[in-house]
Amino acid sequence: MQGYENGLMSYRILIVDDEETLLHNVQAYLEKDGYLTRTARDGSSGLHTTRTFKPDLIVLDIMLPGMDGLEVLRKLRKESDVYVLMLTAKTDEIDKVLGLTLGADDYMTKPFSPRELTARIKAILRRGRGIEQDDAPLIFERLRMDPDTRQVWKSEQSVDLTPIEFDLLYAMAQNHRRVLSREQLIE
Repeated sequence: MQGYENGLMSYRILIVDDEETLLHNVQAYLEKDGYLTRTARDGSSGLHTTRTFKPDLIVLDIMLPGMDGLEVLRKLRKESDVYVLMLTAKTDEIDKVLGLTLGADDYMTKPFSPRELTARIKAILRRGRGIEQDDAPLIFERLRMDPDTRQVWKSEQSVDLTPIEFDLLYAMAQNHRRVLSREQLIE
């Protein structure tokens, strides 16, 4: 989802970190580049702000008070496919692998270059999630999918799907006569 500010399209970014100085510095850099930002200082408020602010990307620390960043990521992936860039002091390979395995789109360690952070954010946002909002609805004998509203009906009964479930079903429906590899589905 993209918001508008001063008539210009702008991405929405949530920064979740318990270090106040880092929060303000990252927020200043991102706002200078034209992003709309919000901040949260712990995992629970990060989840709450995600639901109300609806960011396009979340910059997420692992070591947060209360609910850590990995738990936040687990919960996010059950309800959203928002981009997540982990920004953390944890430098062990196992932490990076775990973060990426749980669904992070990228992983940076502290200390970091603000220019590299903004470059990575721009690269992630350029990717797109694969479904164009102007795609036509797909209609099968007993299944109808509308990508604009992200709704699915089976035999005229509404079906509740998570964003990731919708994306997977839509990709398979678009390619209903082809076998897709795991890599193609992930892409």
